Amino acid sequence: MGLPEIGEAELIAMMRAGTGKAAVLFHTPFCGTCKLAERMLEIAKAASVSADLYKLNINFAPAVTAEWKISSVPSLALLKDGKLLRLEYTMQSVDYLYALLKTLD
Repeated sequence: MGLPEIGEAELIAMMRAGTGKAAVLFHTPFCGTCKLAERMLEIAKAASVSADLYKLNINFAPAVTAEWKISSVPSLALLKDGKLLRLEYTMQSVDYLYALLKTLD
């Protein structure tokens, strides 16, 4: 299963389109905490979150990483109408992530 993977160009295109709400999990392939965060996001999505969820390998997103000053993984970018609303670094629990994602509604 897992979240769909997008690339930096796709993220930039999504931001330029300026519509909708999404959350992007910045990760690296061998990060165990990232895998746990992805699983928690999958559970939150199954609980009727309306935002689109994606993951993006931070190693292939140098421009966005520098612009948003992403300092570590996992990090979750909350996006609405083409704008970055928040970067979250703590993936405390499914309930916490669910509540974060609901703020996009």
